[in-house]
Amino acid sequence: MTAAAAARQILTSLHEIMASRQHAQGKLDAVVDIIGEGLDSEVCSIYLLREGMLELYATRGLNKEAVHVTRLAIGEGLTGTIADNIETLNLAEAASHPDFAYRPETGEEKFHSFAGVPIVYRERAVGVLCVQHVEPRRYEDIEIEALQTTAMVLSEMIAHAELIDEEEVALSDAQTGPSVATGLTLVKGLASGTAVFHQPRITIEQVMAEDIEAERQRVYRAFAKMRDQIDNLTNQSEFGVGGEHEEVLQTYKMFAYDEGWSRRINEAIDSGLTAEAAIERVQQRTRMRMREIDDPLLADRMHDLEDLSNRLIRIVSGQLGTAATQGLQGDTILIARNLGPAELLEYDKRRLKGVVLEEGSLTAHVVIVARAMGIPVIGRLRGLRGMVREGDHLLVDAEKGEVTFRPAQPMIEAFEARFAKNREKQAAYAEFRDVEPFTRDGTRIHVMMNAGLRDDMSTLSVVGADGVGLFRTEFQFLVSATLPAREKQLRLYRDVLDAAGEKPVVFRTVDIGGDKALPYLTSDSMEDDENPAMGWRGLRLALEREGLLKAQARALLEAAGGRRLYVMFPLVSEPWEFDAAKAVFEEQLKFLKQQKKPLPEAIEFGAMLEVPALAEVLDILLPKLSFISIGTNDLTQFLFAADRANPKLAERYDWLSLSILRFLSRVVRANAGHNVRLAVCGEMGGRRLEALALLGLGIERLSITPVAVGSIKEMVRKVDLPELRRAMSGWLSNPPPDIRAALRHWATERGIETD
Repeated sequence: MTAAAAARQILTSLHEIMASRQHAQGKLDAVVDIIGEGLDSEVCSIYLLREGMLELYATRGLNKEAVHVTRLAIGEGLTGTIADNIETLNLAEAASHPDFAYRPETGEEKFHSFAGVPIVYRERAVGVLCVQHVEPRRYEDIEIEALQTTAMVLSEMIAHAELIDEEEVALSDAQTGPSVATGLTLVKGLASGTAVFHQPRITIEQVMAEDIEAERQRVYRAFAKMRDQIDNLTNQSEFGVGGEHEEVLQTYKMFAYDEGWSRRINEAIDSGLTAEAAIERVQQRTRMRMREIDDPLLADRMHDLEDLSNRLIRIVSGQLGTAATQGLQGDTILIARNLGPAELLEYDKRRLKGVVLEEGSLTAHVVIVARAMGIPVIGRLRGLRGMVREGDHLLVDAEKGEVTFRPAQPMIEAFEARFAKNREKQAAYAEFRDVEPFTRDGTRIHVMMNAGLRDDMSTLSVVGADGVGLFRTEFQFLVSATLPAREKQLRLYRDVLDAAGEKPVVFRTVDIGGDKALPYLTSDSMEDDENPAMGWRGLRLALEREGLLKAQARALLEAAGGRRLYVMFPLVSEPWEFDAAKAVFEEQLKFLKQQKKPLPEAIEFGAMLEVPALAEVLDILLPKLSFISIGTNDLTQFLFAADRANPKLAERYDWLSLSILRFLSRVVRANAGHNVRLAVCGEMGGRRLEALALLGLGIERLSITPVAVGSIKEMVRKVDLPELRRAMSGWLSNPPPDIRAALRHWATERGIETD
């Protein structure tokens, strides 16, 4: 018997049980027997949510005396974890899981393997279906899918039997007062508006199919309609031709036409499911895979597939309405589990003020589009739908990563005052667009901006930066479904240089690996990285993938024909790495000369100082460089052995600690006497107090986020540099208890704002 046939046989038996006249408890008892026999599993159990606890309602294989006796809290044990996270678990050895909890009354000590799926009703876990086996083994995908299908049927059955406590599912009436939740800032900004859910809840009324071929045709028609929608969206993108958004949407379109995805849905229909239930089952499988994926970029691609599944199920069910199609009525904060780039583009940009996501990540495609639209986004708010109701007033502070739900009037007034002050400050800083940042003693400070997208370049003239001190070339690789061809890279680099005009652009060669892994570009050296931040990434990976660096070198050299080219290599830890990377460029330059191609009028090579070890060999490296940039983000986490993404280590990630400042001071001294431009590129230089410290250390070139350029230029003009440097020298040699406080006091006394 095929796997699909076995699953259909289980479904047929479930259909007979649901159609029978026996009471709900009898039906549940019959279900665990059918599943246990169908999966050849010694244990099958059903837990249902009652009075806030998961109660064992039926079992085959565990002690019958435990039924209606064993109860687990949400989050307690493996069963509670499944309900809490609404996720699937598949374990060869249950006891090895950190959340394992043993209940002696069940008699489960002799069972090793464990698999469980949530029973979901109205997007909330109302129970758990699980199986166990004596022998340690992981359950096959088809077995997990059979459990997921059964859980869908059970949800329908127990709802009709009124075994679900509706009050447990509904949003608590207590969620009416103000509350604050903290998430991950994905796109910075401030926003205020009314909560609107991106998608209305879609309830699958019928799980089991009466006519399989009819269901298949419904899916085919839905696929055709969905693909037409995606084609129209990609043609209507408002950002012009050739931008990274176009690449994002093309990748998204690739998923819409993926034959493997449609085949899996057809297989689910073959097992006896309706079109809606088949799409939902495949979607559950996608969610399970997403939770198992360590690669953040690949996980983001799976989010795109989740987005398309939501779109497809709405089409096939006839429930097409989203908040976008219904139209926004006023200033709106959009609420969603996740969001695809195409779906975001459907919204009225004039009324969409912010987005709050239950999931989301910094590398997600939707973040790239939202940044271009100027919409603040906060993600990683677990249980978001349980915190907010449609129509609630929300304050989004994507500077701090905070969302305030149903704020009291004093909160609103304080937020609006901050919002107004922020607008006033930005307007005041905008006046410095054409002002050169000289200190009071006449020292010219170079304030440049960081960029990574073609669209970022329009900001260069708006903020009045001196140029681009860091252009992150890897962004083009991150938003592409495949390795960008040399011609595509060439077009991007040429467009960037054209947009910059006479202002310099420092191109950092591709910096991938670590938290910026590419699914289409893997390395044996990367697969086993237990600490990716310190693993096979940056220049290490580029030198291994020589073809990648060659293609990029040639594209940069051709794009800069007739102009000055600035090239910077990331994560250099030893001088020989710089030599090897520069040799790749020189080889490509020689080739282009032979081809009689237009060449750059001059090439300047630089390195990023992110690895502390490089500071010990600067005497060897500096004579080879035209410039060096200190990457404060990675440098700080390496010096402190503190992951900057770990919130528990946030207090240790301090740019104004004595150790950081002394390290930077040593680099400045080592650079003295060399004709090498020294800069800092990183978030540290974009903060007023931290930038003040850098000026005090002797650093006169900063490359920062564009939004901070005006603020830093305004501050520079208030600084007496010799006085600041004397003060900083004193603090480094005779440290006060708190250098941050001492520097802030020094600035306040001189009328320099530091916030």
